Amino acid sequence: MLSSFPTLLPFLLFAFVASITPGPTNILVLSNSARYGLGAALPIIFGACASAATLVLLVGTGVGSSLTAWPAVQNVMQWVGVAWLSYLAWQIFCAPAEAISMKAEDRLGWVGAAGLQWINPKTWMMALAVVSVFTGAGEDRFVHVINLSLVFFLISLPCLGVWALLGAGSSRWLRSPRAMQTFNRCMGLLLLGSAWLSVLV
Repeated sequence: MLSSFPTLLPFLLFAFVASITPGPTNILVLSNSARYGLGAALPIIFGACASAATLVLLVGTGVGSSLTAWPAVQNVMQWVGVAWLSYLAWQIFCAPAEAISMKAEDRLGWVGAAGLQWINPKTWMMALAVVSVFTGAGEDRFVHVINLSLVFFLISLPCLGVWALLGAGSSRWLRSPRAMQTFNRCMGLLLLGSAWLSVLV
């Protein structure tokens, strides 16, 4: 397979680094896992990974070209994404101190995590970079795009799973209401910072 897909090994490294490094999705997975338990983070992980892999597939077929052709579209998406992440950060910051007793409808869920990828221009830019750098040209290009999206999905699942395990592991230190409130506020500020750094840097 490597002979027909020479960029696979470099892409594996790229997908790992892109998925494991801290960002809004990782922070949301960590926060939800710590507050609601490991099971609550699983839909977020699946939604985010499936959505990002789908974006790679769509960009590979030319759908994402409007982002480079119309910078205004990218700008609007960026500000919508920042606004939504800021809202989520505020919800986390103000969350009650109880760890696992909150209602299921208050959690982000797989739809919210998937939607975050669609309005996040950084995810679109990542998909554009993946397609332009790792797919190559020729008659096998579409097959490479499909492989890239599948590989990205399979690599990102365990990477976000690590963040979920970190969150679930930290819950043992969050037994007191004060500790949980401090954690919520720190996660809210981290999420807010990661959202605004994308437009200020």
